Amino acid sequence: MRFCILSREDSKSKVITSRMRQYLEDFALVYDKEEPELVISVGGDGTFLEAFHTYRHRLKDTAFIGVHTGHLGFYADWVPEEIEKLIIEIAKKPFEVVEYPLLDIKIHPVDSNEYQHFLALNEVSVKSTEGTLAMDVHIKGVHFERFRGDGLCVSTPSGSTAYNKALGGAILHPSLNALQVTEMASINNRVYRTIGSPLILPKHHVCELLPIYQGRNILITIDHQTEVYKNISRIECRVANEKIRFARFRAFPFWKRVHDSFISDERS
Repeated sequence: MRFCILSREDSKSKVITSRMRQYLEDFALVYDKEEPELVISVGGDGTFLEAFHTYRHRLKDTAFIGVHTGHLGFYADWVPEEIEKLIIEIAKKPFEVVEYPLLDIKIHPVDSNEYQHFLALNEVSVKSTEGTLAMDVHIKGVHFERFRGDGLCVSTPSGSTAYNKALGGAILHPSLNALQVTEMASINNRVYRTIGSPLILPKHHVCELLPIYQGRNILITIDHQTEVYKNISRIECRVANEKIRFARFRAFPFWKRVHDSFISDERS
């Protein structure tokens, strides 16, 4: 099997990366950065996001697994103390593949039929660089609301525990084929009104965000990668046809991970 390892590049992660590569090559696995069948992320969820975007062109042929060397992560579910066990699992056993949905994003410019296409593992967030963001929200091609506020976040179920949760969005199990739209500090008064609650849309529902003032700069962040856009006609978001493939050698208790990350107090 062909594999590669992406590291956070701190000293602890570098040591683990070196050990894993040496041991796996001793087991006759082939290190291949170009066409890996298994990508191992060593670091945290940020490192895992980097690994996903590095190999997003190989989603049908590549599975991902994470080792976390910092705080407990939702994507990096193995700890350094389990490295020897993980190496044996990779070398000796076929892994189970678990697929989770992604977010498909198309950014359409004004006066052009061309668009930029992206995939997100966590979310896309949209803000204005010039004060309040004003956008029309369309669902399935029908106007739903006119939003005014700090911004909007559209997340995957996997990303529902990230920025979405900080904004008051719901936590969704990552296996659900859905996306979630969450507001950032919306303006609600006698003049302006939004739904004020997160929206969970199924796979066949498309959400479009249309800037009211098209000449203004729009700040778009896709999984922590930020760019400024101008003269956008709409941002189209839907559940992607592609999925991310996770390599599983053991059960992944999602709700236990949620509990351990947000509720459990190790001091008690």
